[in-house]
Amino acid sequence: MTVAIIGIGHIGGSLAITLKENGFADTIIGVDKSQQNLDKAIRRRLIDMDCSLEEAMQRSDLIVIATPVNALMDLVPQILDLTQPHQVVLDVGSTKELLLNIIKHHPRRGRFVPTHPMAGTEHSGPEAAVPNLFDHKYTVIIDPHDSDADALESVRAMYASIPMHMVDLDAKAHDVHTAYVSHISHISSFALALTVLAKEKDEGRIFALASSGFATTVRLAKSSPDMWIPIFEQNRDNVLDVLDEHIQQLARFRSLLIKRDFDAFYQLILESNNIRKILS
Repeated sequence: MTVAIIGIGHIGGSLAITLKENGFADTIIGVDKSQQNLDKAIRRRLIDMDCSLEEAMQRSDLIVIATPVNALMDLVPQILDLTQPHQVVLDVGSTKELLLNIIKHHPRRGRFVPTHPMAGTEHSGPEAAVPNLFDHKYTVIIDPHDSDADALESVRAMYASIPMHMVDLDAKAHDVHTAYVSHISHISSFALALTVLAKEKDEGRIFALASSGFATTVRLAKSSPDMWIPIFEQNRDNVLDVLDEHIQQLARFRSLLIKRDFDAFYQLILESNNIRKILS
């Protein structure tokens, strides 16, 4: 099978490594607006060749769109316009409702399978592509009933080959859940990084005193704004909802500290420990 990956960054590049190593793809074609990214991908052997979008569409059986979500708004309809009846198109973006509203009446909508593999790091670019990134993680298949049966089967086979666990959600539920489990984590990390940078002017002291816990908590603050601003823009309402709740929880902790009510503080921490049940 020939697979075209549009957007050879951290996610697209890591997927290229996986699909080539596990034998799902015989040939990987790379498409990217940055020739520098494509050159890096060739040197790292992430892809077998690079070409234009039009040429990739002519050569490929499966087309994976791994660009930032703002680019999907124009790119997915453009690609569906070029899609042949045997071809399957999927994306790996973090927001879905707006995109699917745009293409819901496209005559080739059935050839498109929206997905969201729940994996990744704070790094970006083809140099951040790594093997085994997706192994045994979850991927979300969104609105599967709107995709053609054979297209859905091909995408499920791709993720099963990695292997990944799969769960189906509708677009609205997906965007709400990702606001809670992914998007708010990034905002919290950005805010904590800014807090520390504002209060601690001695960068050397930050590095000297930082424990692994601090490094883990602010890890996401190293994420690219080019990727995350479009996500926050498209999922604004859901992110605002969870952010309001998060601010209320922070206010509870602040109030208890002001009152020196450490018994209640203790109970809040115990309550938060219930997250173990979810994460286990």
